[in-house]
Amino acid sequence: MRILVLLLLFLCETQSCATSRPNFVLLMADDLGIGDPGCYGNKTLRTPNIDRLAEGGVKLTQHLAASPLCTPSRAAFMTGRYPIRSGMASQSKVGVFLFSASSGGLPTSEITFAKLLKNQGYSTALIGKWHLGTNCHNKTDFCHHPLSHGFDYFHGLPVTNLRDCKPGEGTVFTTGIRVLVSVPLQLIAIALLTLAVLKCLGLLPTPGLVFFCLLFLAAVILGLVVCFLYYFRPLNCFLMRNHEITQQPLSYDHLTQRLTEDAAEFIRRSAETPFLLVLSYLHVHTALFSSKDFAGKSKHGAYGDTAEEMDWSVAVVHVTANCAGGAILRDWNEDVEAFCHKTPTLLKKRQILNVLDELRLANNTLIYFSSDQGAHVEEVTTRGEVHGGSNGIYKGGKANNWEGGIRVPGILRWPGVIPAGLEIDEPTSNMDIFPTVAKLAGSPLPEDRIIDGRDLMPLLQGKSQRSDHEFLFHYCNFYLNAVRWHPRNSTSIWKAFFFTPKFTPEGANGCFSTHVCFCHGDYITHHHPPLLFDISKDPRERNPLTLTTEPRFQEILEAMQQAADRHTKTLQEVPNQLSLGNIVWKPWLQMCCSSSGLSCQCDQEKQDRTVSH
Repeated sequence: MRILVLLLLFLCETQSCATSRPNFVLLMADDLGIGDPGCYGNKTLRTPNIDRLAEGGVKLTQHLAASPLCTPSRAAFMTGRYPIRSGMASQSKVGVFLFSASSGGLPTSEITFAKLLKNQGYSTALIGKWHLGTNCHNKTDFCHHPLSHGFDYFHGLPVTNLRDCKPGEGTVFTTGIRVLVSVPLQLIAIALLTLAVLKCLGLLPTPGLVFFCLLFLAAVILGLVVCFLYYFRPLNCFLMRNHEITQQPLSYDHLTQRLTEDAAEFIRRSAETPFLLVLSYLHVHTALFSSKDFAGKSKHGAYGDTAEEMDWSVAVVHVTANCAGGAILRDWNEDVEAFCHKTPTLLKKRQILNVLDELRLANNTLIYFSSDQGAHVEEVTTRGEVHGGSNGIYKGGKANNWEGGIRVPGILRWPGVIPAGLEIDEPTSNMDIFPTVAKLAGSPLPEDRIIDGRDLMPLLQGKSQRSDHEFLFHYCNFYLNAVRWHPRNSTSIWKAFFFTPKFTPEGANGCFSTHVCFCHGDYITHHHPPLLFDISKDPRERNPLTLTTEPRFQEILEAMQQAADRHTKTLQEVPNQLSLGNIVWKPWLQMCCSSSGLSCQCDQEKQDRTVSH
């Protein structure tokens, strides 16, 4: 009897330990709008697998990115801190890293949730996009690399997916080229014409050497532009596996399938230990790409094809992490059958389902799906094709703090722990994943720094009806743009803008003349007093409140200003990782898989696929 009691206690302890230390699969889309998934209201874009996650878990309808741009948003997601605290908030127009040979990045002093979980015995992997820097002083120090921030395994893109990475898709540097090249060439042309006229009139004898030097200077400028555009792709668009370059330049051929297969393989080989997988999609950032199985199949052109391929990938990871014959897929049999027949290359053999049955990971895996910021509404090609997504009813988009730029999908699923089909409209942040994951993994939070995220579990499990965020601060790069206030004794959600971007052309829903909105100078309008909205009643942000329409107008603004002042006092001066000196291309940091100058060509990925097949 005593032995039986001890055995039962042991089993209970084992079960408790398993429940308290779940696996984590964190899925991060790139530039996906809140209006894109079907579970958030889209009726024509097919996202059945994202929708199933929402049906079986919690859907957050006021989930907010800590920044409306890739690099700072991802820094906040990884660290649970506003990006300004880590120096990942730019003071210039350029708010993200564009070159692999930049020296800026997430400082080694920052603590990511991957570091915390690795210290707790978790296997950790990041597959897909990183965009938080690579090297500091030389091309092999990898100070900002994922492996230096707690990940055991990395396979993906160290920078980001850009139009320049895909031949024929144009360039994101059009505005820069216009300013840095067109203006000097125009000045040279004017100088040549003026000197020629003066020489012809006999007013100014000009040596031929002057004409030659001006023409040579113009040729040098044009040559540099051509070289920049030609070499940008191989030097910045490449895949890495851990510290090794595996494909340079990257190939889009079945790229989503390759990365998804690697994610599924990581889950399989980590099934016996707790694991953290961050699958950071290149979709749906431009350049858009999709395999032949999805190209031309959606109702939304290339963007829709890309979004639907990403949804397919969610199914692969979802099935791998959650099928296992568990209750979550009792009604999925037909879908699983179709899924397996449709993806023979990825799953290779249907015996994989037998392996998943053995894993039985469903009840001990927390899945999170979100996007790093809102859809990029200004992404329209020269042919008029819309390559950006939908932010639903919300104003603005990527690179600004109107709701369309920061309100993103937020879905969490953990069968048996998080209620299925629950919808929560409380303000939450992508910074909240850090303390949530840390606590569930049994890791204490760092005590030597401010963590701005809040544990989501009380809210997700219904133990609390209100968000722990009374105030949230919305930064446009380095600059405090807006404050959100959800008073403890009120259903109102106030949002005050200190400045707003100037949309162009007038009446548009974005900054189409500059492709993204900027955060200072002549690109913004300051508001005195701040522009105030009640988001709970006016989520479209169409009707700013005044003293006439809101009796407590001044009182509300004073409370929000005091909160902003208190928050500002908690900030410490740190090195600016996105300064001009840190974001420019440095030749000594350039990684190349070959030693033949700047050609940089290799394809270990293709060789690996050939061997595996």
